[in-house]
Amino acid sequence: MSLLWVILGFILLVVGGEFLVRSSVALSFKFNISKMVIGMTVVSFATSAPELLVSLQAALTGSPAIAITNVVGSNIANIALVLGITALVGAIAVDKSFYKVNWPVMMLFSVALYVFLKNDSIITALEGGILFMGLILFLYILIKRAKKDTVIEDVDDALAVVSNFKIFIWLIIGAAALYFGSKWLVEGATEIAKAVGVSEAVIGVSLIAIGTSVPELAASIIAAAKQEKAISLGNLIGSNIFNIGSVLGLTAMIKPIPIPDNSPEILTSHILWMLGFAAVLLPMIFIPKKLQISRAKGFFLVFAYGIFMFLVFASKKF
Repeated sequence: MSLLWVILGFILLVVGGEFLVRSSVALSFKFNISKMVIGMTVVSFATSAPELLVSLQAALTGSPAIAITNVVGSNIANIALVLGITALVGAIAVDKSFYKVNWPVMMLFSVALYVFLKNDSIITALEGGILFMGLILFLYILIKRAKKDTVIEDVDDALAVVSNFKIFIWLIIGAAALYFGSKWLVEGATEIAKAVGVSEAVIGVSLIAIGTSVPELAASIIAAAKQEKAISLGNLIGSNIFNIGSVLGLTAMIKPIPIPDNSPEILTSHILWMLGFAAVLLPMIFIPKKLQISRAKGFFLVFAYGIFMFLVFASKKF
């Protein structure tokens, strides 16, 4: 029964996230917000809503390990699993902005998260505020740097003519689906952790993290198969930045997130793997062929992810 709740939770999160993105973009058009700003801010925040609701639900219901590992595991999956499998389908070209802006910012947020947790094993409201304000500053810089003719492929122009009634219905559906999806997912995952005999941190960094990365994985594979550039390395890196800045930042501002005593692996291992996968991207795009994630590199990422998952379940104190 617990597995059923998890599956239903995943489905509702995907549905809720899609409706929230549609309604948010349509509403933004109503306020005459430019397509570029919508793509960089509204879409990014809306697509992080499932992770935000899962982490918030976990923190509020006494499962802080899931709140943290949902983000840490999702960031690992975005780089190792999503990027790796996408590269196996077809080599990915890397834009110079990756190592000039996106990668340094992702590393800054990742290291900041590690430092905050290493200091006292808790993300306080103040630290959450720092992460969230850092995200706002990053978005401001991105928008200032972007050219007016920047093409934002995530934004559907057809949403500019949607009626107010339809927007309202979409918002209701999206909000309800996200609420119940996050609630069922956290409850089901917690029960599975107890039944299997592993910590909530293990379930969060594996089952929940992979589940919340499935939409990105599916979209990336389809885009790669069609040889489209809609899903780029920049999109995935941006998702990782948003996960830390908005998901953990906002959640901690509402309720501080501690590392449970029975989940020390979050700090001693999981976050170190996240930092490692993030750090290895920089040399990877230069060696041996510059500015490209080849199939061989994709295989390396997926293989490394396999090792990570094996170690997660082989021992809670690896």
